[in-house]
Amino acid sequence: MSALHTPVYEARLRELVLRITPYLQPGDRVLDVGCGTGNLGHAILQSDLCPSEVVVEGLERVRRGGEPITVTEYNGKSIPHEDNTYDVVIVADVLHHEKDPERLLRECMRVSRRLLIVKDHQIKGPLAWLRVSFIDWAANAPYGVPCLYRYNTPKQWQQLWQRYNLEILEERPTMELYPQGVNFIFGGSLQYMAVLHVNGSYSEETVSEIFARKANSPSEKVSS
Repeated sequence: MSALHTPVYEARLRELVLRITPYLQPGDRVLDVGCGTGNLGHAILQSDLCPSEVVVEGLERVRRGGEPITVTEYNGKSIPHEDNTYDVVIVADVLHHEKDPERLLRECMRVSRRLLIVKDHQIKGPLAWLRVSFIDWAANAPYGVPCLYRYNTPKQWQQLWQRYNLEILEERPTMELYPQGVNFIFGGSLQYMAVLHVNGSYSEETVSEIFARKANSPSEKVSS
């Protein structure tokens, strides 16, 4: 299992960095909620695509030790930071582990002054629940992370954003997240990502700048 986990995890990390960095601005303060080892935050900072002077911090219920970024522990309910502390809050494959995911979502919205980036799973396609449940178990069982095996449908994601009046800046209803063979079974429409604006609307100029950066990113060049 560990021999398979490493290339899958590394591919996921590379893809998330490519998708997240176009939305960062110079000097941004970023919070990775449920950061685990802190490797995503570290990979963002090490990427050539990351703007200058970006700071990424992590939040986790229990620090694992040896994280490459600063990680703060929290009680699983209230994020121990003031309102609007961060420019960007990342929640990558965390919400489906929460007994009350909307409470965590509200906390993430509270501490973000600009963007909320959510990466998670969704139930879409043949045997979707079984496939998602397996990859969820395989990714988390080695670390003792409990799985609730509850995942949103595309409609439920849309309803969630509408309920909290979150503006969708970009939505990815399918993602090529893993190596080719693994992605055929566990990627694609089982993976979901949304970039959400928390407070008001972006200006047209800012949106144009973001999509210009995205157009120049390696992933977009390969897929075009």
